[in-house]
Amino acid sequence: MAPVPPVLLAAAAVVVLLVLTALWWRSRTSTDARESKRAHDAAQERDPPVDIGETYEFGVTEFSDHHSGERVAVGKVQGFVVFTEDVPNAVDEGDVIRAKIMSFNRDNTSADATYEGRA
Repeated sequence: MAPVPPVLLAAAAVVVLLVLTALWWRSRTSTDARESKRAHDAAQERDPPVDIGETYEFGVTEFSDHHSGERVAVGKVQGFVVFTEDVPNAVDEGDVIRAKIMSFNRDNTSADATYEGRA
C-alpha cells in the first residue's frame, strides 16, 4: 500500500474538524431554541404580575410603533412587557415612568397602559 500524502491527511483532518464544529453548533443552537421555547411557554401560562386599573413604575427600554402607529414606550414589570401610550417626546430610553394598565393582549403576555408621569 502506498503512503498517504501529508496534504491529503491535512485535508481529511480539516473536513473532520468542520463536521464536528457544525454538529456542535447545531446542538448548541437547538438547546438555546428549546430553552427559549420553554421560557415562552412558561410566560404564557403564568398570571400577569400586573392588574388592570393599577399604576406601576418601570424603566423605558425602547420605543416602538406597536399596533397603534404612534410612539409607544416599552418597558417591563417583573419581566412582563408593558406598552405605554401617550408618552411625551421628552421621555427617553432609560427614564422611569408611571403608567396605568388599561388592558391585556389576547394571550395575557403583555399589557397596554397609559402614561401617568415620571417616577
